[in-house]
Amino acid sequence: MNKPLALPGLLMLAPLIGTTDTWVKALGMALASLLLSSTFAAGMHLLRPHLPSRLQGLASALLAAGLGSCLWLAGKAWSYELHQQLSLYLGLLALQCVILEQAGFFQHPGRWRLAAGFYSALMVLGALRELLGSGALGSHLGWLAGLSDESTGWVVLPDGGLHLLTLAPGGFILLGLLLAAQRAWAGSSLLNRPPSRK
Repeated sequence: MNKPLALPGLLMLAPLIGTTDTWVKALGMALASLLLSSTFAAGMHLLRPHLPSRLQGLASALLAAGLGSCLWLAGKAWSYELHQQLSLYLGLLALQCVILEQAGFFQHPGRWRLAAGFYSALMVLGALRELLGSGALGSHLGWLAGLSDESTGWVVLPDGGLHLLTLAPGGFILLGLLLAAQRAWAGSSLLNRPPSRK
């Protein structure tokens, strides 16, 4: 994989901020992304050897559009409330699959580690934004099971939280703080290593 993954990374920034205002939405997005990308990867793995290279781009676009449409319809049938919250971002998943295929992501041996990092970022950011923003965790958990519940989840902070964190600017701020903390952690672990003896 010689091409940089800057564009696919930028495309995933919108779902990362837009679907992580609650933990349930982040979990739903992670499950939808995992389902679509693994199905797309399996389909392209079967198709790629039988197609000339000039037709692989068209095949990946058709496969991603078909699978994305099926996911969109299945989400609507399974949990209408969750589908209403995620439907704007589900279309980006199909586009993401096509661009990742063109970048060679699905042939890269470390692809699942990179995907797990994205899913982890979704889950952590969703949990922190809901917990610190509304003071609860797991609101509307029944949406994942296809139920239309209006539960408030587990109330952790009875007085609520900082509402800014449930909005998009708060998501960017929290994401920036988490990235800065991750860099500081990685930098301090490099500094605390004992010197290697030669």
